Amino acid sequence: MPGPSPAAFLYELFCRGGLRRLHHLQVQGRARYGPVWKASFGPILTVHVAEAELIEQVLRQEGQFPVRSQLSSWKDYRLCRGHACGLLTAEGEEWQRLRRLLGRLLLRPRAAEAFAGPVASVVADLVQRLRRQRDRHPQRLVPDVAHEFYKFGLEGISSVLFASRLGCLEPVVPRDTETFIRSINTMFVLTLLTMAMPKPLHRLFPGPWRSFCEAWDFMFAFAKDHIDRRVAGHGGASEQPCLIDQLAREKVPMKVIYGNVTELLLAGVDTISSTLAWSLYELAQHPGLQEKVHQELVAALGDGCDPKATTLGRAPLLRAVVKETLRLYPVIPANARVVPDRDIRVGDYLVPRQTLVTLCHFATSRDGRVFPAPDSFQPERWLRGDAARHPFASLPFGVGKRSCVGRRLAELEIHMALAQILLRFQVRPEPGGHCIRPMTRTLLVPEATVNLQFLDR
Repeated sequence: MPGPSPAAFLYELFCRGGLRRLHHLQVQGRARYGPVWKASFGPILTVHVAEAELIEQVLRQEGQFPVRSQLSSWKDYRLCRGHACGLLTAEGEEWQRLRRLLGRLLLRPRAAEAFAGPVASVVADLVQRLRRQRDRHPQRLVPDVAHEFYKFGLEGISSVLFASRLGCLEPVVPRDTETFIRSINTMFVLTLLTMAMPKPLHRLFPGPWRSFCEAWDFMFAFAKDHIDRRVAGHGGASEQPCLIDQLAREKVPMKVIYGNVTELLLAGVDTISSTLAWSLYELAQHPGLQEKVHQELVAALGDGCDPKATTLGRAPLLRAVVKETLRLYPVIPANARVVPDRDIRVGDYLVPRQTLVTLCHFATSRDGRVFPAPDSFQPERWLRGDAARHPFASLPFGVGKRSCVGRRLAELEIHMALAQILLRFQVRPEPGGHCIRPMTRTLLVPEATVNLQFLDR
């Protein structure tokens, strides 16, 4: 199997900034070696797969209990601290039990409708905060919209988990909330580095591992505090049921609740923040398209706020904008699988069991054979019903058993927030602003702050 030498790949990663460009290295690797190649990532030998048909082939061989990775610094932290794994880190039968339970609570057909009321309230506060931030700037600019959407994402997932509010969108954001957001950033920045470093190096260079653990420590403590308050009946006067109540009724052990809720909190932030920031960034660059979306929303919603999730079904162009955003900027640019018990066939190769297989979603979602003009923002492509498009070419939420359990909630938050923003504001690029490209920080994020003008309609 072709691929770079271990020395060449490590040089690319650590001497040429490759850790920030892992998404670009997918495209570069496919062009240089073909759709399947191997590379060593620190102590890990991984097979990269960058073609929709081959990604489907891998996923159809993943077995009863799909395994993402057996070498994870996230799992190492949990073992070190004695924490329970959540749905993102659990494996085997433990994962299957959690998946069945959380899937029933979060993925049932009417789940989005149940979340719509609380989410609509959070969206209304987001619009107010954007207006306050905009009014403080002489150019009607909201600086660093991704950071504002981080707060929105955390407030939104908290309203579903705890049926209480964290104050993320208030004029003065609580200090522990800001620290939680910084902890998520720190953890994601250090995830790849701590995975790539052989464990003996953690003792020689303890800084990255110590900072990684401290970030997780704060996130677990933050989640535990809010869970305990809800369980004790001090989460507020709201009678709205929440996920914590449902898990408690299912007699889930508190240790398991802490592990799952901590992971749900962090998973509910970056997806929302990056997708909203990129969507508005692209719509600001395409004012004609933005006007079409506005007209569609006025026809579907009027100029008010309709919290019913079903109403947004009458806004197909808005939904296409989100799909196209996630195609160009998949929050998870690469996923992975390990088949522990047997060799698997990948194209012309037989991949030995226990091998880490990296699924290169960023490269496949920009494959010109599947998506003509792959680097162009063209939401209309999702309205044409192109039967030739491979269903595994763009998988922003994954597919199958290990797909994102919070997909319905994430899509609801994104669609409702975009709808209310575009009904109230014309969004324009920052005057004199530059083109912003993505970078890898474990997840795919903007490489620079996204600053946008919000003009009243």
